[in-house]
Amino acid sequence: MKKTLLILLIAFCGFAHAQYVVNYKRVADTYFENGDYYAASTFYKKALKITGDSAQAVLPYGKERKTATDERVIEDYEGSIYNLAESSRLYREFNEAEKYYGVAITFSNTRFRKALFYYAESLRANRKFTQAITAFSQFIQKNAGDPLTKDAQKEIESCKFAIEEMRFPRMVQIKKMPGHINGLGSNYAPVKINGDFYFTSSRPVAVGSKKDIVKTDAGEVQVSTKNNPFINNLYKASGDLTAADVSVKSVDITFPKNLEVAAPSFSPDGNTLYFTGWIDKGNYSIYSARRTGEKWSDPLPLGLEVNSRDFNSTQPFVTGDGKYLLFSSDRSGGFGRYDIWFCTIREDGTLGQPVNLGADINTEDDERAPYYNVRTKKLLFSTDGRVGLGGLDFFEAEGDLITWAKPKNLGYPFNSSKDDVYFTATDNNGTRGFISSDRESSCCLEVFEIRKEFLTVKGILTDCKTKKPLADASVTLTNVESEQKMTTGTDGVYTFQVDSKRPVKLAFSKDNYFTITKTYPYEELAKADTLIYKDYCLSPFKLGIPITLDNVYYEFDSADLTEPSKLVLDFLIPIMEDNPEMEIELSAHTDNIGTDEYNLDLSNRRAQSCVDYLISKGIAANRMTSKGYGESMPIAPNTIGYGRKKKDNPAGRAKNRRTEFKVTKK
Repeated sequence: MKKTLLILLIAFCGFAHAQYVVNYKRVADTYFENGDYYAASTFYKKALKITGDSAQAVLPYGKERKTATDERVIEDYEGSIYNLAESSRLYREFNEAEKYYGVAITFSNTRFRKALFYYAESLRANRKFTQAITAFSQFIQKNAGDPLTKDAQKEIESCKFAIEEMRFPRMVQIKKMPGHINGLGSNYAPVKINGDFYFTSSRPVAVGSKKDIVKTDAGEVQVSTKNNPFINNLYKASGDLTAADVSVKSVDITFPKNLEVAAPSFSPDGNTLYFTGWIDKGNYSIYSARRTGEKWSDPLPLGLEVNSRDFNSTQPFVTGDGKYLLFSSDRSGGFGRYDIWFCTIREDGTLGQPVNLGADINTEDDERAPYYNVRTKKLLFSTDGRVGLGGLDFFEAEGDLITWAKPKNLGYPFNSSKDDVYFTATDNNGTRGFISSDRESSCCLEVFEIRKEFLTVKGILTDCKTKKPLADASVTLTNVESEQKMTTGTDGVYTFQVDSKRPVKLAFSKDNYFTITKTYPYEELAKADTLIYKDYCLSPFKLGIPITLDNVYYEFDSADLTEPSKLVLDFLIPIMEDNPEMEIELSAHTDNIGTDEYNLDLSNRRAQSCVDYLISKGIAANRMTSKGYGESMPIAPNTIGYGRKKKDNPAGRAKNRRTEFKVTKK
């Protein structure tokens, strides 16, 4: 497979013998084994002589493999390429990962068979969804029985979901926070309380009078080491966050030595702080600290209700009423890796026993960073265990901490093809707030401000006959993913909110009225800003009572419908389609000209012509009957006067020559 990448290995045997190259590989392997993937990738590139102006790959397969040394050279080369791809993926640099996995998938050694899966994953992260589907499908075909095939199938569904989401984006405004918030390193888990903005950052810190140098747009790089660490810490910014001179300082709390901290959450009064803490590669635990005046107490880990040396507990969230602590943990008793749990917070600050949110929320994979709005009863959380756009996606579910509705993916652009996590609201309804995402970063989470918008579909429903507002009518709005229902009040007003401009259908119904449905295609919704206003009316009927179809005419002395009459009958088509259980009788009547027998036969044939026409338009024959009544049911006198003064009444006879329909079954 040809990839745009230059690996200068023209004399590849020299790779094994040049001491400085061998050392680079050894250093890279060490970093890789210790999980420092950015450093590992830097040194693998040095070992492979990959430079910033690399353009394509030159692979060493042209030379004959005659010696064991040659075989070792190839093995070292392939292993370095694969580990470079792995390192790029694991520090979330998917553009680089895509390039190097694109080379690794050409290797025949089965040791690298997973390269195809991760190549597809990188394509998905880079929003190349169609190509990703192809690559995942190839992986499934080539690796039957591999546990990753299950993940590959879910990824295919996620790619299809992403394609559809990007066709119909959600009405969400997203704005990246300025540079003093999104500095170097990761910046994430924001929360705003009492006018102050708190967040987590692993921005470089000065150590021994030396500042870190990291990857920048200008191309400067230096591998981070223990001498200039990227430490996760809590930071605070006050005032206008968009101001150029806003001050960002680390939180004034004395943390235990070597403790990294992240993901703050506060009690409603702002005086109790909960956060995640860990040392090096030890377990993650949740700590708390109390503030008295302006001074914070020394943090202490929460008790065994939350923490244990046998599992990890992270990402605490305190509900707005201060009654519950939600968190993510891989403790036993869950449904997967990390599940979401909650504890009751008692009045004295102690905690009740942990309760799992259940299988409606938690999957066999990871559920992270819960946010629960006690006012709307909506839970927002991130998971990679469901079909989504890729990585961790935000989902929303309504419930009471015990019983939950089915979680709904919040779609694009609330979610991206990378990781999206740590929602926190800044208003009571949860429509404004902040999220953390690496959607625009080559490695790290960044903070974004987010605002949900909605399209309102609204109008007044009236009685078509009286023109008055229609109360107690049922109105339903549906699209491909949800259904909303409401009942009109005395003002007849209906109103709905949707969060995207996907096609929707409205259905209006009420007893003894014909149901109507109205469809709004994407093209119509796209023209609207935030409101579509349309009034509708429902036509009343009574079971078994005929309704005249005005201006239905037939050819002279014939049962054939005139062309204008067919347009009148078209009126019945939407009624029949919108009321699929309804059955009707179509009847025809004549005046008194001609014999009774002739008029009865003519009316039967005319009624059948109406039924036949509607059948030709797709209305099921078993929903309609036809009946001719001849001249037996006049609605006006065919003649006027008596005796010698009796004379023809053309106006009356015209009324009697009519076509009607009546509902026989609703």
